[in-house]
Amino acid sequence: MLDSLPILDISELDAGAESAAAFRERLRRVTHDVGFFYLVGHGIDPELTRRLLDLSRRFFELPEVDKLAVENIHSPQFRGYTRVGKELTNGDVDWREQIDIGEERDAVERRDGVADYWRLEGPNLWPAALPELEPTIDEWRRQLSALAIRLLRSWAIALGEREDVFHDAFADRPFSLIKIVRYPGETDVEPQQGVGAHRDGGVLTLLLVEPGKDGLQVEHEGEWIDAPSVPGAFVVNIGEMLELATDGYLKATLHRVISPRVGTDRISIPFFFNPALDATMPHLDLDPSLRSETRGVSADPTDSPILETYGENVLRYRLRAHPNVAEIHHTDLL
Repeated sequence: MLDSLPILDISELDAGAESAAAFRERLRRVTHDVGFFYLVGHGIDPELTRRLLDLSRRFFELPEVDKLAVENIHSPQFRGYTRVGKELTNGDVDWREQIDIGEERDAVERRDGVADYWRLEGPNLWPAALPELEPTIDEWRRQLSALAIRLLRSWAIALGEREDVFHDAFADRPFSLIKIVRYPGETDVEPQQGVGAHRDGGVLTLLLVEPGKDGLQVEHEGEWIDAPSVPGAFVVNIGEMLELATDGYLKATLHRVISPRVGTDRISIPFFFNPALDATMPHLDLDPSLRSETRGVSADPTDSPILETYGENVLRYRLRAHPNVAEIHHTDLL
């Protein structure tokens, strides 16, 4: 039984062929066995990280009127600010507030023949009182997207595929999502749900946790592993679409967040790297030695299967997680 998540150093890819091969082998093994790891040596600008964490704090310190001006009830794309207690996981209330920021695009017109999931494309809601947030998020997305692509290329080689096997799913309209999340302190003696147990529905997640904070827990062999912040590291995990692509060889793992204690809080910033809404992930033709270790595709905690088209998955999750937004903008889908 693990007592902590493995740590991988992606700078090993630049230290010669033998070192790069060893990194890819460990990446394959860890994401088959655990599905989660800490990533160091990534080269993300530490000043950018510091600035984003500072802006995140400043956003949550804004007067309520400024945050509610960008509340997600104003967005058919489920973008913007979510109040504490207004998001659900598996029907239970998550105790956190957040702002959701996606790819900045024009909304897609609803008409016959246009898939329902295109409703999720559209503009973000940016807080007017914090104009520095938009350019900082744009740079964060650029740097983390490049890092995510490097990881995907490493997985492809490690699994015996050509390096660019995932390229087509992301080439035209990747649908990344950034959440800036604050978990407020709880007074209950028993641990409370910051966010309930779930698997991520996309391809991979790069999570920045505020230094010195804990609360994230990862399921492994029926037990929960604590995954506190590690200096200079991202927490990385597999999403369901990468599990689907490998017939369960790579593992999309259940995880949850326990609320901090009263008098404290916790900022975390997950970056979800996802394909285009209309994309389907390639089904990899694994080497027989790997294929013998596939587990098939898992179902989420509500026993819902993973759907082939990414947009169908994410629309289903959004409608379930934010019923108040769905009731305003998508009553025809309920």
